[in-house]
Amino acid sequence: MDRKWWKESVVYQIYPRSFCDSNGDGIGDLGGITGKLDYLHELGINVIWLSPVYKSPNDDNGYDISDYQDIMDEFGTLDDFDELLKRAHELGIKIVMDLVVNHTSDEHPWFVESRSSKDNEKRDFYIWREGKDGKLPNNWGSCFSGPAWEYDERTDMYYLHCFSKKQPDLNWDNPKVRDEVFRMMSWWCDKGIDGFRMDVISMISKREGLPDGRFDEKSGYGGLENTTNGPHVHEYIREMNECVLSKYDIMTVGECAGVTIEEAGKYASLDGSELNMVFQFEHVELDYDEHGKWTTKRIDLRELKNNLSKWQTELEGKAWNSLFLDNHDQPRIVSRLGDESPLSAKSIATFLHFMKGTPYIYQGEELGMTNCRFGSFDDLRDIEEINAYHELVESGRMTASELMAGIEAKGRDNARTPMQWDDSENAGFTSGKPWIMVNPNYKEINAEVELRDTDSVFNYYKRLVSLRRNSEWSELIVYGKYRLLDADRSETFAYERELDGRKLFVLCNLTDREIHYHNGEFKAAKAKLISNYADAELHSDMILRPWFAAVWEIC
Repeated sequence: MDRKWWKESVVYQIYPRSFCDSNGDGIGDLGGITGKLDYLHELGINVIWLSPVYKSPNDDNGYDISDYQDIMDEFGTLDDFDELLKRAHELGIKIVMDLVVNHTSDEHPWFVESRSSKDNEKRDFYIWREGKDGKLPNNWGSCFSGPAWEYDERTDMYYLHCFSKKQPDLNWDNPKVRDEVFRMMSWWCDKGIDGFRMDVISMISKREGLPDGRFDEKSGYGGLENTTNGPHVHEYIREMNECVLSKYDIMTVGECAGVTIEEAGKYASLDGSELNMVFQFEHVELDYDEHGKWTTKRIDLRELKNNLSKWQTELEGKAWNSLFLDNHDQPRIVSRLGDESPLSAKSIATFLHFMKGTPYIYQGEELGMTNCRFGSFDDLRDIEEINAYHELVESGRMTASELMAGIEAKGRDNARTPMQWDDSENAGFTSGKPWIMVNPNYKEINAEVELRDTDSVFNYYKRLVSLRRNSEWSELIVYGKYRLLDADRSETFAYERELDGRKLFVLCNLTDREIHYHNGEFKAAKAKLISNYADAELHSDMILRPWFAAVWEIC
């Protein structure tokens, strides 16, 4: 086994704006996070992935950075960050920062200079082009709707923005840009952080010449295939590794839109030349349709388990997997795949946490927090949702009610409603007016109630974390080989983990009804590791109750 601390870790993602507000302004902050570290220590996680806390005008909730070496005013100060880092380390919890270097804010000093004139020394820090035949430089579309080019009248040219027009893309082909980014990363590592989650890192190298992309009738634009996994991306990440990453004992995970298994094997190769692991998104796009994500379509379990299993088996011995279903960009999995019951939350958690890879828990997932019924366009805060409304509804391609249904099913704001700490006003998140609405079900689903209830979703997650990190089965859970069972069944997710002759059998019923299950693989159990039904036993023929989940060590 090639043992690494980041393989044996469980990561907890914090979206600071929605986690805990310590000063009553309605916005979560660093002080709020520090005040809740004991809660995370109780859960048992040992790594926090901190979504961006840098200085930002907040066009995209912190993913538009105006100063990489300062803290957003709403979140606190660098001293507050240092206190968070110190207190976390005292509790044995590492801090992984969100590295957003495909783009900056248009208010970053680099871009302010870049747009000032064509001969400014920072001009080539970004991607500028002249229009073509009185039109845009090419047909590329923004990930947030509309074209990926914004006209700037000061120099009569366009700049590229693959996301919001206030998020201009950096020009990674300029070695001075890479030098500045690497210097900044080293500054954070020297401060004592424990790694980086790298936002859309697969997009830092664009196809040479910026040619038109395949036209997509749904969006009216093209170009995605020219903005991801570009010709120099691995060269630039290996340079990053050589200049920064290899000099520190840190964890790295790259968000890689459009990544294939072959490409993932390069990004996260076990030779250590690039990153430790990647986030891929095939499994969270299985419920898209002709409107993209804006649909109420449900995930097909057979497709899901076969997709996840493909990544498990094809990366075996080549690269390390990251395991996630929830994050700040995804709707709540207990609403998306489950029925919002504690039983379904536990069943879903079980199949994820016993797979091979490093698991990620998104804030509130350990409570079974659900999607939010927003009800009104005025309740939305996410720029992606707002832009989609203007593009799709105002053009007549979708009705307002159709889009709102899609947003309530798949929108990013579902993940960004405030953390539900207790049943007091605003769920204990703030004493002020929350920046986004609180999910009305906070009186039933909250941390205070679940900490007291030994059968709660929280305490189930706590047992999952402990089994992976601090049990006699830890090595088997972390390093054992994976084998899918019953690939064609549409109700169950069953698989085996094996290491040095020891085997685990994971069995989950991912429906809200009883089903018959014939166990033709394993005859006797040596031990039961966990189940969401106290009396779960292993038999040859079993009636699996709704959302049943259990894991046994097999004799």
